[in-house]
Amino acid sequence: MSDQQDRAVSSDVAGSGVSRPRGIRPGVEPDTSLLTRLRDMVLGDGLTPGTALSEVRLAEMFNVSRTPVREALKQLQVEGLVEIRPKVGTFVREISRREVGEMFEMKEVLEGMAARLLARRGQVPELDILRENIADSEIAAARHDGERYAALVHEFHRAIVEGSDNHKLIEHYTSLMNQMAYHRMVLRTVQNPKRLDRSNDEHHRILELILEKDGVGAEIAMRDHVVASAREAMARSAVDHRT
Repeated sequence: MSDQQDRAVSSDVAGSGVSRPRGIRPGVEPDTSLLTRLRDMVLGDGLTPGTALSEVRLAEMFNVSRTPVREALKQLQVEGLVEIRPKVGTFVREISRREVGEMFEMKEVLEGMAARLLARRGQVPELDILRENIADSEIAAARHDGERYAALVHEFHRAIVEGSDNHKLIEHYTSLMNQMAYHRMVLRTVQNPKRLDRSNDEHHRILELILEKDGVGAEIAMRDHVVASAREAMARSAVDHRT
C-alpha cells in the first residue's frame, strides 16, 4: 500500500468516530463489531474503488492481530465488497456497470415483493415510520438537501423491506444493499433536483397503495420506482465515468 493510500485508510477510520475494538483473540472468527466496522469503512465515501487495504495497517488501526482482520476481509470478499488477489493484496472492489444493472433488477424484485407483503399485513409499526419518513422527505426535498434526502430514501426502502416480515427477503436485501453501496449511489442520483422531486412523489404513491392494502398496485408502483432510480443512477454513472 502506498503512503497516500495508507493516509486515506487512516483518515477514513479516524474520521468515522468508531472506537477500536479490543479483546479479539487471534485465530478465531472476527466478531461482528470488527466485521461491521470494516464493512462500514469500505462502504464509506473515503475509500474509492481500487484502494488497497493493508492487513497490517488495519490491524494497527483496530488494535487487533492480523488474523481477525484477514478473516473479516475474506467475508467482505464473499459479500462482493473487496477483491483479494493472491500475492498482490486486497482492494476495494470496483463494480461493473453490468453488475449494477443486475443488482437493480434484483432490487426491483425484492422491494416490489416487500411492498406487496407489507400491504397485506394491515396496521404495523412500519407504517408509522413510513408516514414520518414521507413528512421529513418533503422538508428535505423543499430544501434541496440531497444528503438528508438520501438517508431518508434508504430508511424508506428499508422500512418497507422490514415491514414485509419475510426474514429471507430481508437477509438477501441486506446483502444486496451492501454490495451496491446503495447510500453512495443515492447521493449521486439526488444531485438532480428533478429526480429528487419525482422520487418523493413516487414514495407518496407507494405508501398510498400500501395503506389502501392494494398489494398488486403497491408492487407495481415500487418496481416502477426502482426502474426510474436505476435509470438515473446508470446515467449518472456514465457521466462520472466520462469526467
